[in-house]
Parts: sequence; structure tokens; C-alpha cells
Amino acid sequence: MIRKFTLSLLFAASLSGLSAQNIRNNPGSNHGNSFEQLGTILPTPNEQRTASGAPGAKYWQQRADYNIKCTLDEKKQLLTGGETVTYFNNSPDPLDYIWLQLDENEHSNVNNANYQSSSRMPAYMELKTLDRAQGTAADNGYGIKIIKLTDGQGRVLPYTVNKTMMRIDLATPLKPGQQFVFNLQWSYKIADRLVFGGRGGYEFFPEDKNYLFTMAQWFPRLCVYSDFQGWQNHQFTGRGEFALTFGNYRVQMTVPADHIVGATGECLNYSGVLTPAQLSRYNKARTAKAPVEIVTLAEAKAAEGKQASGTKTWVFQANNVRDFAWTSSRKFVWDAMAQPIEGRNVMCMSFYGKEAYNLYSRFSTRAVAHTIKTYSDFTIPYPYPVAQSVEAANGMEYPMICFNYGRTDKDGTYSESTKNGMLGVVIHEVGHNFFPMIVNSDERQWTWMDEGLNSFVEYLTEELWDNKFPSKKGPAHTIVDYMKLPKDDLEPVMTNSENIVKFGPNAYSKPATALNILRETIMGRELFDHAFKQYARRWAFKHPTPADLFRTMEDASGEDLDWFWRGWFYSTDAVDISLDSVKLARADVDPRIPGARTVMSKVDKPAVNAFEDISKVRNREDRKISFYTDRDTAARDFYWKYDRGMIPYNDKTVKQEIPVMIEQLGEAEKARYKDKYFYELSFGNKGGLVMPIIVEFTYKDGTKEVDRIPAQIWRHNEKTVSKFYVKDKEVAGILIDPMRETADIDEANNRWGGDSKKSKLQLFKERAGIARGQSSGLNPMQATN
Repeated sequence: MIRKFTLSLLFAASLSGLSAQNIRNNPGSNHGNSFEQLGTILPTPNEQRTASGAPGAKYWQQRADYNIKCTLDEKKQLLTGGETVTYFNNSPDPLDYIWLQLDENEHSNVNNANYQSSSRMPAYMELKTLDRAQGTAADNGYGIKIIKLTDGQGRVLPYTVNKTMMRIDLATPLKPGQQFVFNLQWSYKIADRLVFGGRGGYEFFPEDKNYLFTMAQWFPRLCVYSDFQGWQNHQFTGRGEFALTFGNYRVQMTVPADHIVGATGECLNYSGVLTPAQLSRYNKARTAKAPVEIVTLAEAKAAEGKQASGTKTWVFQANNVRDFAWTSSRKFVWDAMAQPIEGRNVMCMSFYGKEAYNLYSRFSTRAVAHTIKTYSDFTIPYPYPVAQSVEAANGMEYPMICFNYGRTDKDGTYSESTKNGMLGVVIHEVGHNFFPMIVNSDERQWTWMDEGLNSFVEYLTEELWDNKFPSKKGPAHTIVDYMKLPKDDLEPVMTNSENIVKFGPNAYSKPATALNILRETIMGRELFDHAFKQYARRWAFKHPTPADLFRTMEDASGEDLDWFWRGWFYSTDAVDISLDSVKLARADVDPRIPGARTVMSKVDKPAVNAFEDISKVRNREDRKISFYTDRDTAARDFYWKYDRGMIPYNDKTVKQEIPVMIEQLGEAEKARYKDKYFYELSFGNKGGLVMPIIVEFTYKDGTKEVDRIPAQIWRHNEKTVSKFYVKDKEVAGILIDPMRETADIDEANNRWGGDSKKSKLQLFKERAGIARGQSSGLNPMQATN
């Protein structure tokens, strides 16, 4: 979901949940922390989730199938419905109860999650916000009203509503491999989205007195029961989104007769709800290479004015999806085109009012097609038959359908920022079909696993839409302002959704930037793309956790990335690599070679332990133990006697000449090195986050050269490192991170301007000397002789 943050009183608050700790192995030290493994942090691999990051041999997940019938009362803004749910217990556990989400209760003043945030009295306030701030003890009438709950045989079932959650108690435990069928009837008053906020509801257009309904989180639905946490039954506060179970849906929606409906899945009865002309256009669009208007602008404007009576029922089928959403309005223009994906056509469609016509008619469906094609290239082929974009002054995603924003001015013109914002939100929300609609992570726990990953592939898709597209999430330099904030304003990416203060940068931009850095700067595109595709393939239509992503990326690439996850996802450190000093030297190819040295030294004392340990004493006293040199006297030499005092120690001081082990360079070697320039660069890690050091040399002749030092240079000292260079030309200037690809928060300390004092580096050759293990100098045998 893409959110717009505005100044108002916010009443969403924090959930006590996952608190990610960056466990340090060697606190206080300058090493042994950043490059240690995540074994103490990640969950232990098991038969459900392997150490490679793949699902295990005994991986399982639940399933829930829905048959839903509902009726939309436009005049009363009321939705009534009934659903038959078949729940499959594929787990190894017997279940005494099952949990459902009642997300519409977020609008109730008595059954909402009641997660309050600190609030203040502002200098000015919009009246609708003030009305909400007043509050009332009386029920405001919003939220899901449970009418009837029975099992498959019609027997009444007991249940408990706890805020935005509902527990159904089972008469007998649901055993592994069994199914449970229940029937649930409900209703709720639909909220004005522009007043109450949230994802679902209606928007009223005063000029033509029409409604646009976006029906999201609109029916009671199963929570996920998983191997890694049991029931995911965290309350819905309006922020952390959804953890949902896959299943098949058949949904019948009865709406005003002149409404156009778009929904998750495929419509089974277009012939019964469309005019012959509209049906003909739809069939044409199924193979069209450019958008075809199924409902034209003229037809949409005419419908706005007539507001026909009666109803129609639209029937949709969607298989293997985790959710179902729909939209309904008489205001809609509807266009569509085909996008080939591996030999089959996906219907790409858009629904929008006249207020967005000049933007959406040109761009929306084309952007939908571009998105599913590009995401397919980077992950898995898009598996569903349709992908839809709905203009609803919103930004929210569901399987095969999403709600977006982007309207023109009254005269049909629009600014470039409006156009780019519209394209960005369409790409982002359509992209959510892959994360988390297919790669089905738990958004309540880890917002970044869907928003961050999706923002990253959104960036790749925007880049391939237009090379000049002003992407806001992905480029490293765009996250710098966030990364340089005080620590009190930051939290790790691995933080529960409800507890994040800077929600947008933390859950969207930072993980997107991290993945782009991983692709472009750390791993390279080929390795990264292979591993990322592997993650998508492994966890398509399953429930991955962060550990599954981290492990898969390493498993499929052969790269140890624990240091990267630790720094970017578990810490609040920033990148600030400084170029602290530059030393410059020229070659001295004729150094003065000293003569041999004469030193006074003593010979070595016997090489025996200064203290005889208890084992030696007991071995000597044990009559059953015999020593080899006692059994075989041929193994006794000079030192056997010397160690026992049988040969006295000579403590006299003797003269010893130590030969010089270096020699002058030859003429060819002098010519090879005399014009070289030698540099020692010293770097500091002032931000705490270890990263590659990218060094750009600018030579005095104007040419440039870049050296990429891998992050592992910091592994022995995470605070300061240095590197020695040999150059053929004199360097005029040095710049760290020239392409701004590491998110360095202080570029002022990244430069050197060539002002170092030159010194001399003496060059010589080493003579063939003493072999390893060979003695040198006067030894006791020589001294005795």
C-alpha cells in the first residue's frame, strides 16, 4: 500500500510485538560484531523451514474456501452478506477453535483495537477530525454485526468477538486432515473513506450525487494458522495489514443495476450484466494490444445522470487467492487490453471516473500491463487471469485488483508530479500481486516484507517504464535524510508494523534501497536476480518469514550476506565512510644498503619447561610408563644430554655477525619502478554500518579510475582500515562513493584534493635467506665445540 501522510490527529498506535535485536558478539570491540553470523538471531531450521531458506519436507499451510453472497444498498450505504466457509486443517495440530478477522470493526468506536497514540491540541483542526476526537460512549453503528453463525448442519455455534478479532469455538477438536464448514451472516454500515480513513468504504461525489464503493476487508475471513507462530490474531489497528489463508472464492454481488463492478477473479456472467455492445468490446479487448473502452466515457457520464432503478447480480470466481476485493459505481469508464505472459493473455483492466479520464485512459492499463510483465521477469510468471487498476483516490492492493489515485484538474490538464505519482501508485499496487498476494508474507508482523520488497521491484519497473522516471524509492541517495536522523527517531527494519515511528522510510524506502544496493553494489545483477527469483519460486503461494528470504538469498547466490542483513535490517546504523588521510610516496630505487651487523649474544639455554607440570611428574613416577628415548638410546642426541645438564650451559657472550638479507635493484627493475606513485588511503567508519568502499581516482591528466573494495575489508577492524595502492600516474583527487550508491550520510568527508606531502619509499630485493625452520646464529652445539 502507498500512503499519503497528512497533518491531523492520528489515533493509530503501537502493537507490542516483534522487537528485533542486533545481537553483538563482542560488545565494545572494534571487531567480531558486524561480520558474525545471524545464527543467534534467526529461528532454528526445522522440517517445515530448512537452513537453505526453502520450505521443508513437512511444510504445511491451511486453506479456506468461501462461497459469499452480498447485497449493496447504495441509499443506506449498507452491505449485508452471508458466507459459507470450508476450512481445511492441513496442520499436524488438533484445533479447539478458529480465529477470524473482523477488520471493519476498525471504524467502530466500541470494537476497534483501541491502540491509542500520544496526541496534542494543534493550532488548527479540520472539523471532521475534531468530531472524531470528541468521541462518544454510544455505539456509532459501524463495524460488523454478526446476525447468525451455524455449522454445516445448521447448529448454532458459540463465538467471541474481541475487538477486531472473532473466535469460533468448536464442539469437538478439528483434527489434522479434517474440514470444518460454517455459515455466517453479517451486515455493516459502510464508512465514508474520506472521513474515517482506511482502505474500504465509499467516496461521495456531490456534483453528480454518485458513490464510488471500494469494498475491502469487507467480510469476516480466516486468520493464518502457521508452523512458526500458531494463530496470527493480532488486532487490526489500521496500519499493519494482513496475514491471510489461500483458498478458492465464489462471490455474488447484488448492486444497483447501472453499476459497473470490478473484482478479484473472473466474472462468470458478463453476458447477463453487460449490454451487447459492451460485451462485444470486452471480447475485442481480450486480444487487443492497446486499451479498448468497454464502458465509454459517454456511457459513464450518461449513467451518472440517470441513476436507474433495480439491481443486478455479478458473479466472480477466483482460485488460489488469499483475499477478495471489489469495486462498484455507475461512474466508471472501463478499459482493457491483453498482456501476453508465457503464451497466455492476461486481461489488464482499469476502472475510473471522468475526473481521472485524461490520465487513466492513456496510462493506467498500459502501466498495469507493463507491471505484470516486468515483475514476471524478475520473479515468477504472473499466474492469474486478470490484473486491474481502479482510480479511487486511494492506494491499496488486493489479488488481481487494486485501488489507486491520480485525477486531473477540472479542464483535464495535470501536472507532471500528478502523472508520475499516478504511474508510481499503479505500478506499486499492481506489483503487490506478487508481494504479498502470491509470496504471502505476514504484513501484520513484517510490513517491510511486502512493502519493502514490492517497493524495490516497483523501482526496477519504474526504471524500465522511462529512463527519466523520478523514482523516490530505491536509489541510495534518496534514503540519506532518513538514515542521518537521530537514533531516537529510528528503529530497525525488523520492527513490528505497529511500533514504527517513521513508517514510510522504514518499511518502504530503506528495505527497497537496501535490496537495490545489494543488487547493484554488493552482489551484482546476475547473482542477485537469480537468488531473488529463487525466493519467489520457493515461496509462491506459501507463507515466508524474513529468515526464509535471508537464507534463500545466500543459498542461491553463494554469498555470505549475514553482515548485510545485520547492518541494514537489524540495526539503526548509517553509512558514513570517511577518507581520513592520504599518504603519497615516490620510489627510491637506490637506497643505501647497510653492511652486515655485528652483535653480542648468548647461546640458547636448554629448551625445557621452566616448571614441571603435574603430568610430567606423575609420568616419571609411574613405573608402568617408559619413554621412547629410554627404550631407544639412538634417539638421544647432544640436546638430550644438554637438557639434563650432562653438557654444561655456556653462558659466555659471543660475537655474531648478522648478514644483510637485502640487495640493490637491477637496472631493469629500477626502470620498472622509478616512475611509480605510491598511496596509502586511510578510511574511517563513522556511521557504524559496514559497506564496500568505492574509491574514484582522478589523475592529473584528467582520466579516472574506480576501485571497489568489498565490505569484508572491515572484518578485522570495523572502525578504521587502510589500503596501499601502486599507480602509474600522479593522482589529483580522490572521491569516495562517486555514484552515491551506498547511502553515505556525510559526503563532506569523502574527498581528497591532492595536497599530501610526498615522501620516499625505499625499494630493494630480498636475498635468498634462511629456510623456514632452519636455525640462525650461534647455537649451543657450535658454542660447545
